Amino acid sequence: MALNMTEEAQGAWAVLRVSGEMDLVTSALLRERVHHVVADGRRSLVLDLSDVVFCDSSGVGVLIATRRLMRSCRGRLRVVLPARGAEEGSHVNRVLSALGVRRLFELYADAADAVDDTTDPLSA
Repeated sequence: MALNMTEEAQGAWAVLRVSGEMDLVTSALLRERVHHVVADGRRSLVLDLSDVVFCDSSGVGVLIATRRLMRSCRGRLRVVLPARGAEEGSHVNRVLSALGVRRLFELYADAADAVDDTTDPLSA
């Protein structure tokens, strides 16, 4: 399965919606897209991973590298990981939890909450 991405601006936020599989082959595409967003001057990024059905260590590595990149440019990163059942696509949520890195990210249930500065992130 391929990795698909769409990007839209919502106020100060660049929202990157990702679907498909984040693996060794496709993760480089996500990393490149994130670098383009930052190179375009965007410093507030939402990664909507609602439709990601698989994530391996390469995908987790890209998420951690994205966090590091956004922090280094004094930017903001928010991640959408809905709390749905395994059959509905919470694979990334389970992987991040199992690796103990879920707490590194500001997590939101949907993109609308992620771009709203008055909404608190989900608990880790």
